[in-house]
Amino acid sequence: MPPPLSGREIAISKRRPNNKLCHGATSASTSGWADLLDCLLHHIMSLLSSFPDLLAFTGTCRSWRAALASFPSTWSFSIPPLHLQSHGRYPLRTRMHTRYSHRKNRRHVTYSLCPKIDVREYSLLYNCEWQLTDPVQGSSRHCSPPQNIACPSMNYLDSSYGHLIFSNSTHSLLVDVFSGATVRPPRFEPVAKGEIVHGILDAPINSPNSHLFLLSASSIFQWKVGSNSWVEHCLIVERILQIVFFKGEMYAVDDGHGIHIIRLAPQPSIHEVKLDLKEYLGEDIMCDLSNWLMVCGGMLLFVNLYTMPDDFATFRVFRLDVSIEPAKCVKVENMGNHAIFLSCDLTNPVFSCTNPERWGGKSNCFYIATHPEDSNKPWTVFELGQTVPLSTWWCIRHPDHDGKRPDDLWVLPSLVYDVGREVAVAERPSLKPFHALSSTSSSSSSSSSASGPDV
Repeated sequence: MPPPLSGREIAISKRRPNNKLCHGATSASTSGWADLLDCLLHHIMSLLSSFPDLLAFTGTCRSWRAALASFPSTWSFSIPPLHLQSHGRYPLRTRMHTRYSHRKNRRHVTYSLCPKIDVREYSLLYNCEWQLTDPVQGSSRHCSPPQNIACPSMNYLDSSYGHLIFSNSTHSLLVDVFSGATVRPPRFEPVAKGEIVHGILDAPINSPNSHLFLLSASSIFQWKVGSNSWVEHCLIVERILQIVFFKGEMYAVDDGHGIHIIRLAPQPSIHEVKLDLKEYLGEDIMCDLSNWLMVCGGMLLFVNLYTMPDDFATFRVFRLDVSIEPAKCVKVENMGNHAIFLSCDLTNPVFSCTNPERWGGKSNCFYIATHPEDSNKPWTVFELGQTVPLSTWWCIRHPDHDGKRPDDLWVLPSLVYDVGREVAVAERPSLKPFHALSSTSSSSSSSSSASGPDV
C-alpha cells in the first residue's frame, strides 16, 4: 500500500521533469502512485479545497491529470474562485480630442483649432499588472498581460469560463486569466455601427461546441470557436447589464432590473420574463442598488442589494421559478452550506462554493471583491441579512473604474472547468505551481502566454 497522500508530496512531484509517466515513480516512497485506481483519485479530488491544490494534483503525473475528465458528475467538487486585481504601472494612455470653432468678421471666415480636455483610457491589456490571490492560502501570483497584441485599443467586456474577453468594433481577444494563453477570433464586420458592450462564452473554450457571443445595442455576433467566420443576428438588446446561461436559455438583466430571455433560433428574439414580485416587494425598501443573476445548485438565483431607511443596506436572495408563468420570486432565508462571490461590476459572473468551512471560509455569506478599509485582504465578507455600512455599499454601487478596466473581480481558471469533462488533457500547456509565486513575488508569467495557442 502506498503511504498516505499529503499536499507536500504532491507539490514536490510537480516540480520534477514531466518526461515520465509519473514523476513520483522514481522514488521508492512514491512507487505505484501512477497506478492508483480512479475511484481513489476521485476521493482525493473531492477533498481538494483550493485552486493551488488542484494545480498540485494535476501536476503529479499524467494518470492523475487524466482523472479529472472521469470525475463523477454526482460527486461534489467545489473550490473558491481567485481574486483578480489590476495594478497600473505606467501613466494612463491619453487621447487628444480637438474641435473646430469659427470666427466671423465682415470679410472672411476663419477656423481655429482648439484643444479639448484629455480623455484618459484604461486598458487591462496595457500599463498594468495582474494579481491573482487565492482566498484559501492567501498566496498571490503576479503576471503581466500578453504582449504584442495586434489591436491594442480593446475594451474589457466580461469574464467567462476562465477567460477575459476584450473587443473593439472589429476585433476580439480572449485571454486565459491564469496561463495567459490567447485566442484570437477572426475579424468581424458589423452591419450597423455600435460599440460592443458584452461578451460571453456558452461553454468552456475547449469544448467541441463552444461559442463566443458579442453584444452591441443592435446586434449579437456569434462565433463557433475554431471556425473562420461570425454570424450576426440583428436584434435590439439595449441596456443589458448581465447575461447568464441556464438550462440552455440565455437570460439577460437590464438596467431596470428586468429579466429577459434571448433566443437566436429560429429567429432572433428577446422576451421579457414576467415576474411575480409579491415577496420581492413585500419589505421596507428605500432603493434597489444592485442586482446579480446567477446559477447555483441547479437553481436560478437573483441576488439583491437594497438600502433601508437608516442608510444601511443588506443583501437578499431570491430563487426564480421560471417553470411557471409568471415566474415566481421565492425568498431564500438561508443559503445553507453555500457561499457566494460577487464582483462590484455587474457584468462579471457570480460564483458559489459549497462547504467553505473546509478551507476556513463561512457558509451563508457573500464575499465581495472590494477592499475594506480595516482589512489587508482585497475582499470583504457579509452574512446574509447582515447590514452593510454606507462606506461599503457605496463602493459596491459605484466601482472605481470607467468600465474598461475591472479593478477587482472573482475568476475561476479554465482548468477548473475540465473537471468531469472529456477533454484532451495532454494538449493543455503545463502550468506553473500557484504557490511558487508568493505575494511578495513580482515575477511575470506572461512570456510564454503571449505566444499561447491561437484559434
